[in-house]
Formats: sequence, structure tokens, C-alpha cells
Amino acid sequence: MSPKVYGIVFALLTGLFWGMYGPALQTSRVSGQSPFKPFILIGVAYLLIGIVGGVVGILATKDNFHFAPVTVRWGFIAGSLGAFGALTLTLALFKSRAPDLVMPIVFGGATLVSVAIGLWMKQELLSAHPMQYVGTLAVVIGVVLVQAYASHGPAKPVDASTASVVSQPLSPPSELPSEAPTDR
Repeated sequence: MSPKVYGIVFALLTGLFWGMYGPALQTSRVSGQSPFKPFILIGVAYLLIGIVGGVVGILATKDNFHFAPVTVRWGFIAGSLGAFGALTLTLALFKSRAPDLVMPIVFGGATLVSVAIGLWMKQELLSAHPMQYVGTLAVVIGVVLVQAYASHGPAKPVDASTASVVSQPLSPPSELPSEAPTDR
């Protein structure tokens, strides 16, 4: 596989893992207990996976364990940003109790911040391709649409006139005719 394909595969896996993170974190909560108990375990998981993954990665690339000062400084800053993000996500989920509300805002917001910082670092923030601004607007509109039309909270009560139709179970596959009729 080409480096770009690897990048896409691992990015999709990251989206998969982080997309499951919010619902898993919400599920880890126990009523009447601090929402920060799962956060401690998140820290343990980050520590273990980060250290083991990092060591395996260094060994796999046949590199040494000498760290340049910029790596130490910015690696710690990046880890701190990730940890603060996990903390604020914990707070968002605890207060809202709605991962389907919070996660699209997190991912849409992270996309916009990442792109803006990248453009700023390249000194292209105000001179980016016009489609960059169209894409930014599309992300904002997408997050708003997801929030406006996502199911937030318990199901709505069923209208009594349609309740009998809605509540009838479908026939299991074993009770279906062996051959479906055709219109031919």
C-alpha cells in the first residue's frame, strides 16, 4: 500500500475509535458516582498504550531512544492537549449526557481548529484556496445539520392511531414463505 492509503486507513481507524469513545465513556458512568472515575482509567489506558505503542514503534523503525528537546517539549504539549481534550469531553458528556450531541461538535470543531492552525503555521490563513473556506463552511453546516436532526434523548411517544401498526413484530425469517412472489 502507498503511504497515502496507509494514512487514510489509519485516519479512518482513528475516527472509528474516537467515534466510539464518547458513547463508551457515557456508558462507563454510574449514577451517583463521580464522572471522573472513568477519566482515571482513561489516563491509565493512555499511559499504557502510549508507552507500549511508542516503544514498539521505535523498535519497529530501528530508531534509538534518544529524544531531541523539541520532541520532549512538543510531545508533552501534544499529550497535554489530548488529556485536556479528554477532560473537557468528560465534562461535556457528564453535563449533557448526550454523546450524539457532543461528538459531532468535537469532531467538527477539531477539524476546523486543526486546519486553521495548519494554515496559520504555513502563514496561509488568509491566502488559502477558496475551496478551503467552502470546506470550512461545509463542516459548520454539517455539524449544525447533524445536531438539528439527530435523535437526542428518549424516543418520542407513539401516536395512538399508529401504535398498533408500529408495535406489531415482524415475522421471523423462518416463518416467511420459502419463495417470494415475483411481479414478472
